[in-house]
Amino acid sequence: MKLFKLFNNKRLFILLITLVMFIVVMGFSLGQRKALSWPENFLRDTTGFVQNLFYKPAGYVAGLFQDIGNLHDLAEENKQLKILAAQYARDKAQYNFIKARNEQYKIDLQFTEAQKNLYNYEYHIANVVSLTTEPSNNMLVIDLGAKDGIKLNMSVTSVEGLVGVISNVSNFTSTVKLMTMMDINDPNSQPAIAATVFNKEGETFGMIEKYDQQTGMLMMNKIPAGNPVAKDDLIISSGIGGLYPLGMTIGTVQEVKTGEFGLTSTAIIKPAAGFQDWKELFVVFTEERAE
Repeated sequence: MKLFKLFNNKRLFILLITLVMFIVVMGFSLGQRKALSWPENFLRDTTGFVQNLFYKPAGYVAGLFQDIGNLHDLAEENKQLKILAAQYARDKAQYNFIKARNEQYKIDLQFTEAQKNLYNYEYHIANVVSLTTEPSNNMLVIDLGAKDGIKLNMSVTSVEGLVGVISNVSNFTSTVKLMTMMDINDPNSQPAIAATVFNKEGETFGMIEKYDQQTGMLMMNKIPAGNPVAKDDLIISSGIGGLYPLGMTIGTVQEVKTGEFGLTSTAIIKPAAGFQDWKELFVVFTEERAE
């Protein structure tokens, strides 16, 4: 009778059943088993599936933000590399320019030293400021003027040969009239050049009076009969008259022809100077000019 009364008490019955189930579960959990029960497997699989649903998107989102950060760093690195590349290109161009200038200055220095030892002249390097190549007005401007001791009719030469004479002087610049303007019939032309043959100075003489615009050659006239002027001879200034210093290289004889009346000869001379786009030229200072 007491047992039936116990079953009739619902609260006590539920408590008893719960206690029994707890003991059974504890027995399964604490006991040594080779496999999990199906409720445990179900719970673990469900939990892993739910975690996987949230973990992968979270990983993708985190990776996306990391990639965005990496892209920003990469953009900054590329920007710095572009700046370095531009600086390298600029420095390389400056290096090449300075190297080329140094090479040219070495050539200029060798020329001035050789000429100084030969004729004891002073050669002042001048930078070419501008150049006019009109057929009727071949002139150029250099950056030396009266303040540098430049005077009218001073000779101007390149490394290769005589270029022209100073025709106008201002304080800071001077104008050079090129030999390509030479014409004895033109009153505005530079004066004719008294010339001779190198290593035949006492045997040869002539006057360079004209530049032929068509052929690009100089005409050396008034060569006395019997003068041994021949093809491939080097023509230099003789220094007679005092306007052009002795020993200025003019050009090479290409041909010798009989003069107009048969009493003199005419030599066709290829100028040593190329009359090109010069960067530097030399103004010749003789002792008389320097004074």
